[in-house]
Amino acid sequence: MDLQTYLPSKNIRAHPSSSCSKQQWFKVNIGILMERMRQNDSDLHVLQRMVGCEGETQPNSTLRFVRGVDMYGYDGDDFLSFDDKFGVWVAPIQEAELTKRKWDSVQVLKEYTKGYLENECIVWLSKFVNYGQKQLKKKSPLEVFVFAKQAKVQSNLILTCLATGFYPKDIIVRIRRNGRVLTADDGLTSSGVLPNNDETFQRRDHMEILKSDLSKFSCEVVHEATGVNEVKTWGKKHLSLLPVPDDDGSAVTGLVAALLLVLIGVGVILLVLRKRRNNGRWNEQPVCQQ
Repeated sequence: MDLQTYLPSKNIRAHPSSSCSKQQWFKVNIGILMERMRQNDSDLHVLQRMVGCEGETQPNSTLRFVRGVDMYGYDGDDFLSFDDKFGVWVAPIQEAELTKRKWDSVQVLKEYTKGYLENECIVWLSKFVNYGQKQLKKKSPLEVFVFAKQAKVQSNLILTCLATGFYPKDIIVRIRRNGRVLTADDGLTSSGVLPNNDETFQRRDHMEILKSDLSKFSCEVVHEATGVNEVKTWGKKHLSLLPVPDDDGSAVTGLVAALLLVLIGVGVILLVLRKRRNNGRWNEQPVCQQ
């Protein structure tokens, strides 16, 4: 999604300065935590923050606040989190107790955090939901194709289920044999979700089978964002693309015989044409010269 298409330019320009202030904040607080935990700077230390909110779509298409997240992690472990319901900070480890007491004592900080999660965060979430819906309307509908091709092993076919043109990229693809969903344990392979050149995505799942396999194969594609749930099956036209060779190699023998007949036919045609040219006293040179 191109943010510049939808967001006011003033909002985009505001991010660099905000990032610089946050960078300084993280630098200072990492120093405080290292001192509190008696660590030195010989090792790499990481302070992380995750902020977000969850909303539920209402009948009038607006989002209702469900819950908010504002939490910190230090060196891979949870350090501090905000309980939006009770408006207090929660310290899962002893080293975070001092920070919890300090931040709980600042009423304006708790009110600001709660207000941001329940209001401003939901406003931003609503904007991005709308942007995503606009993107969906611009895209062509998802398409599903099933086909088969010759495998490296002469007696096998590779079944392919292709889903393309979908956005966003979350999708479910299931190949079934007689109703049973096939997995990697059965030999199923997948390309995973790959980008197209129009900001949509594609995915290909493959299954190698014997040409003599008479099972019913189908592919189900589920794309919840657009409400697509499509099932396609491989019919006889897919599963009989190439002749199945017999154990004695008769298919190969037949192919060689057919090729010889074609060559003989071409030779006869050339001979007839040459005789006609000689009888008609054409001035061209003979086809072959010694």
